[in-house]
Amino acid sequence: MLLTAATLISHIADALSFSFGMFWEILWALILGFALSAAVQAVVSKRQMRDLLPDDSPRTLTVAAGLGAASSSCSYAAVALARSLFRRGANFTAAMGFQFASTNLVVELGIILAVMIGWQFTAGEFLGGPIMIVLMALLFRKFLKPTTVDEARTTANGGALGRMEGHAEMDMSVTDTGTIWQRLRSPHGLTATSNYFVMDWAAVWMDIFGGLLIAGALAAWVPNSFWSGLFLQHHGVLSTIWGPLIGPLVAIISFVCSIGNVPLAAVLWNGGISFGGVLAFIFADLIILPILNIYSKYYGRRVAAFLLVTFYTTMAAAGLIVDLIFTAIGLVPTGPRHAKVVEAGVTLNYTTVLNILFLTLAAALIVRYFRKGGGLPMLRMMNTPMSEPNGHEPGGSSHDGQRHART
Repeated sequence: MLLTAATLISHIADALSFSFGMFWEILWALILGFALSAAVQAVVSKRQMRDLLPDDSPRTLTVAAGLGAASSSCSYAAVALARSLFRRGANFTAAMGFQFASTNLVVELGIILAVMIGWQFTAGEFLGGPIMIVLMALLFRKFLKPTTVDEARTTANGGALGRMEGHAEMDMSVTDTGTIWQRLRSPHGLTATSNYFVMDWAAVWMDIFGGLLIAGALAAWVPNSFWSGLFLQHHGVLSTIWGPLIGPLVAIISFVCSIGNVPLAAVLWNGGISFGGVLAFIFADLIILPILNIYSKYYGRRVAAFLLVTFYTTMAAAGLIVDLIFTAIGLVPTGPRHAKVVEAGVTLNYTTVLNILFLTLAAALIVRYFRKGGGLPMLRMMNTPMSEPNGHEPGGSSHDGQRHART
């Protein structure tokens, strides 16, 4: 019995060691990414977003992608804000495009991918994001009926709550006159940046550490031979096709979203999943089970099922398309796979130096947040809706709620 207990403790210690090792490797990149994202959010106003998303034209979808890239990477906040925009009259397709960009085109995700798995995955993510938005728009134009959008708007206006409702609607951007750099350097700009930095961390810390714990457990307990068999490694074209199909299915049951799924993606890559499979897995943070439940609350079960099918299709297809493109131009990594799935170990190297420097930056932003920013009251408001819009605001008068661009 003692031996069994000791063995169990040893296995848990191994998993925690892998989790901490990965955390230490990416800590500086996490802080840098969140700081850059906070600075961008500090000068981009959410109040103007609704009026910029009136239809599903290429121009509007491009704007949606840009606004999403300038938003929080928290998947729950992205889903809540997309619903809020839709309730206020934004086009449904454009709102979903915003949602895609907010979780796939943000700077912090790109940095973490480059540090943990490789720059090729960052490039693939930023190419695959726009491809997903285009594929989604085409599927919506073909299969999304006006009655379905009406059903979604009726349910959305019912006001069912998901997660991070308050965080999604808080707008602390600096709209004073002056250049972007002048606004960022102003006292209001520095405070707004600290507000967004702390709130984004508060929104996603559970996903980040949950992803690290799951990735650590899988790295310690699941042999690579299992992953190699599951992902049909060394099966050529079949592996290439299978990876993007199985990747989102693994994501759905992982319960981890936002950038918290990157450590698990590193484990899957080392285990043998294809390049496109990794991308499709990361794309699929918008169809994990908790978010599917939120779609059901926001838009109704039938619309949630429609989103699951169309989103899965676009995510798998985008992963495969990027894989084929990168293979054709020789950018898919080859040879031994060495994503940073490492056991705990802190030594005096560039990672430790960068962690110390960026922890100092994080401490400065946190101190400013509690001295000049929102403090504890704002953190308590993150799950509380800021307002309750009615269904008759300007921009929401289209009879089907889904204005298509003229072709």
